[in-house]
Amino acid sequence: MQKESRLKSFLNDPARALWSMALPIIAGMMVQTLFNVVDIMFIGWLGADEVTAVAFVSPLFFIIIGLTVGLGAGVTASIAQYIGKKDKRNADNCAEHAILLGIVITILLTILGVYFGRDLLILLGAYDHILDTAHSYLRILTFGIGGVVFSLFFRAILAGEGETKIPMIIGLIGTISNVILDPIFIFLLEYGVDGAAIATVLSQVIMLAMYFTVIFVMKKTFISFNFNHFRYTPNILNMIFKIGIPSSLSMLIMSFGQAVLNKILINYSSESVAAYQIVSRIDMLLFMPCLGIAIALTTIVGMFFGAKEFSKLVWVVKYGISRAVIITIVNVAILFLSAEMILPIFTSNQEVLSVGITYLKIIVLVYPAVAVSVICARICQAFGEGMPLLVVTTIRVLVITAPLSLYFYQTGKDVVWVWYSQVLAIVIATVISFLFLQHYFKKFHIVGDTSNS
Repeated sequence: MQKESRLKSFLNDPARALWSMALPIIAGMMVQTLFNVVDIMFIGWLGADEVTAVAFVSPLFFIIIGLTVGLGAGVTASIAQYIGKKDKRNADNCAEHAILLGIVITILLTILGVYFGRDLLILLGAYDHILDTAHSYLRILTFGIGGVVFSLFFRAILAGEGETKIPMIIGLIGTISNVILDPIFIFLLEYGVDGAAIATVLSQVIMLAMYFTVIFVMKKTFISFNFNHFRYTPNILNMIFKIGIPSSLSMLIMSFGQAVLNKILINYSSESVAAYQIVSRIDMLLFMPCLGIAIALTTIVGMFFGAKEFSKLVWVVKYGISRAVIITIVNVAILFLSAEMILPIFTSNQEVLSVGITYLKIIVLVYPAVAVSVICARICQAFGEGMPLLVVTTIRVLVITAPLSLYFYQTGKDVVWVWYSQVLAIVIATVISFLFLQHYFKKFHIVGDTSNS
């Protein structure tokens, strides 16, 4: 077991602490993206119907991931605060509560998938042979829900103590496993789409086994588990829920907002939808560095907040935001200048390219603001406050983007006005996020200078 927390080393060099956490997180997200790309690539070789069937299942698993990642954010922030307070017993107890939550979520979602999976797919619009294929795929994936849920919770627990290298390595091994198993089960054994599901479940089992080995057998972590001393503590659960539930809801709102925007855009043209989806994929890659910094700050700020090291906290917040903005500006410049070369990688359709290039060159101009907004929301989570993220997401997606986009369509405006509505929403969301951060700095009397001393 790691005998001491990383708090002392983090306080001694906050900048090094930030990058030591952020870089493995970024690498891990790239690996996860590769995992998803490989899956859909192999399924795509089967045919369009198979891809469509999988597409109907995706929203259901987004709900699972959204719920778990959201609650995981609460677990990470809570553990970080307790470590900052040098309260290891409650840090451990928080991790034990996460395991309890994982068991409950796994049981409920497995029952839901087994008994109501087909009905849910029908509700989402699946039909005929597409429905049969999707249901078969979902039924197999359902038995791997525990692997998904616990892997995400273990990742959140380790993030809380500042450990991000282990999740990165485990994620890489899981991806390699999936790359090897996909063609075996899909093509060699001729299971088709079901084979992709089997490969995914086995990869999740491998990752879960590795987490168990590292945490319970090798005991390589600062956080330890002793369920004989487990104490149900409402305050800990409330702390997790206070951050986690708003975070989960915000992810669901973003998913709903994307669905609404797709429905509006399809009225313009299918090419508009395609352009939006392509640029959204580019978004995922562009914001990986920013998101890595934001997640790392959740842990570091949580520790510093718990330790009441407010001067160091202020310094690392300013440092993290400034570096994220600089990196984003560089990425924006590259994307803006090379949009005509990058988008043809994703499509050869000229209309999609025309719409997509216009959209990309408009939306990238506010990407630095997105970086600030994301980091501000994560820092609020580190303070134990989850509502700012939900409020900001709701305003951005449901109050501004969706209504304005619908208004512009109904009044006969060009699709470019839909892009403008997103720009406006992002700017307003960023201002609100920053105001939230200022509010909590005042509320908790957080002050400090800009020197790293």
